[in-house]
Amino acid sequence: MRSLGYYLLFGFTWFISLIPFWLVYRISDLLYFINFHVIRYRKEVVYKNLHLSFPDKSDAEIDRIARAFYRHFSDFLIEAIKCISISKHQLSKRFRYQNIEVIRQLEAEQKDFALVSAHYNNWEWMIFFPSQIIHKFMAIYRPLQNKMVDRLSRRIRGRDNPALVPMEHIYREALNYRSANRRYSIWFLADQRPPRSNRFWTTFLNQEVSFFEGVEKLSKKLGLAVVFLDIRKIKRGHYEARFIKLFDNAALTVENEVLLRCIHEMEKEIKETPEFWLWSHKRFKHRRPEQVKLVTP
Repeated sequence: MRSLGYYLLFGFTWFISLIPFWLVYRISDLLYFINFHVIRYRKEVVYKNLHLSFPDKSDAEIDRIARAFYRHFSDFLIEAIKCISISKHQLSKRFRYQNIEVIRQLEAEQKDFALVSAHYNNWEWMIFFPSQIIHKFMAIYRPLQNKMVDRLSRRIRGRDNPALVPMEHIYREALNYRSANRRYSIWFLADQRPPRSNRFWTTFLNQEVSFFEGVEKLSKKLGLAVVFLDIRKIKRGHYEARFIKLFDNAALTVENEVLLRCIHEMEKEIKETPEFWLWSHKRFKHRRPEQVKLVTP
């Protein structure tokens, strides 16, 4: 029964993915109207997050950002579906790498690297990045609760043969590639929300927020270079990825230096154009336990 449900879901999303872009964005306009005005999808969460993050902004400015977020979010949902069938050639016209030479230099130096980003703009259109590099591209993957959606997500994200690896297995996989003398990279979506009991808390968007320490611990333990991925929306349906090398060798950094720098870069891009971050998730849900010290830059 589950298999039937999956194939029905896949068939429906495949059909949607074949719709030309000009019509896709008319659907997105309708989706925006439904999400914002009709079902009011997580509207309370979005506005609360924005007010907490930008206490100095007026209600009118918060409302402008919220509406812009819902428009972008509707585009993102439809664009993510397009990943099922879009070709590399077609996507290359809409998702460009501004300075891929940063990665080429790491290839020339035979350095493994951590790629760090936030849920910002359209990260799903990185699906063909594995074929752009010589490194084996490992993406840290957290299984979704809905098994059908999880299966569909893995099928889409696996089109270009990355290694989708759960966090608890990523270190072992990295060692396997290293023992085989093969270059590898690890992609961290670093703004995931950890459980309340998490030990690392710092300030982020005017709030006390916890972060997973994986990028800090793994990059230091494995001696990785650290690269921040900044995705910009040039215009509707067109994005540009920029690579910012933060560290040549994380093993040479002091405690918390890697994670704090990554958090700084995420905060910087969000503040510049806030409507492109995923404001609908409950990023500020937990409160720091009293016994946990706040880490400051």
